[in-house]
Amino acid sequence: MNKIIIIALFLFLVGNTAVFSQTKTEAVLVAKDTLKSNDIDPLTPAKAAFFSAVLPGLGQAYNKKYWKIPLVYGALGTSIYFYVDNNKKYHQYRDAYKSRLEGYVTDDLAFLDNNRLIAGQKFYQRNRDLSALVTLAFYALNIIDANVDAALIQFNVDENLSVRPVLYPNDVTLKTNVGLTFNYSF
Repeated sequence: MNKIIIIALFLFLVGNTAVFSQTKTEAVLVAKDTLKSNDIDPLTPAKAAFFSAVLPGLGQAYNKKYWKIPLVYGALGTSIYFYVDNNKKYHQYRDAYKSRLEGYVTDDLAFLDNNRLIAGQKFYQRNRDLSALVTLAFYALNIIDANVDAALIQFNVDENLSVRPVLYPNDVTLKTNVGLTFNYSF
């Protein structure tokens, strides 16, 4: 019995000293941010659109999509070429018609009658106007492409969010089915 009392007294003293020896400190808990902080600049699409509006292709260079610059200049150059060519031919037909009305016959289009000269004027005028619209459309498309591309660069596209085609067997008919799966992992 003596041994039990000594052991109980020893444990009581050791247990109490351990409790009294602890100091009270206030611990400040700070949650660690586990998400990556992507520095998103909301003005990046506007800058790219502005650069592309000032000089076509400069917005694509700002977005580091250098392979698009020849496409921009090819589209704009081709449409400008057709505008200039149709405008030149329109003026050629118009001048020939005007000179024929004044009584002069030019050697360029002497084989055409007046109705053909009028039809040629209308044809080349319509094509000239269409080429101007196509040029403006390519210019606007250049600006829109730079803006959208700069906006899409800021999106986080990784394996956590994916859409993949899946082939799976049908349990009843044992035929292969095709489907799309939308995966989002936390």
